[in-house]
Amino acid sequence: MEQGLVHLYTGDGKGKTTAGIGLAVRAKGAGKRVLFLQFMKGMATSETTPLKSLGIEVVRKESSPKFVFAMTPEEKASYRQEQQDCFRYAKEHCMDFDLIVFDEAVSAISEGMIDEDDFIAFLGSRPFSLEVAITGRKPSRRLLDCADYCSEILMISHPYERGIGARLGIEY
Repeated sequence: MEQGLVHLYTGDGKGKTTAGIGLAVRAKGAGKRVLFLQFMKGMATSETTPLKSLGIEVVRKESSPKFVFAMTPEEKASYRQEQQDCFRYAKEHCMDFDLIVFDEAVSAISEGMIDEDDFIAFLGSRPFSLEVAITGRKPSRRLLDCADYCSEILMISHPYERGIGARLGIEY
């Protein structure tokens, strides 16, 4: 049995979620059992349908189209509970998978939706063979120290700088 490692995709560039998706698809192609967990995604995104069609389990909540900073305290509390429910699902079912992708977990931690100590404790106590991928901007030093692979995706240029908004099927 191989030891599972931790991948961290971070940085301001486009492609962190895409890297996690690529790893999930590659693992599924090798016959591995994959869970793709999405945090902090308030609206539907185009990647979930093809992932599901490949037999990758996708868990996410889409209750709020608002950014966290725009939520009322009540909305934020409800949203926090939903994000914690997603994380709890991963903890309770981690034995059923060979790879878990925690998409935007870094953002969920930095926004206070998931407790960093709890997340790091999970990484340290996960099943020996469980591979984990984590995405998101500005991870803490503690989270960086948990990673076996850490890839920083730089933004050299982006259409957003020219006023071009996110496009369906490209950015989401």
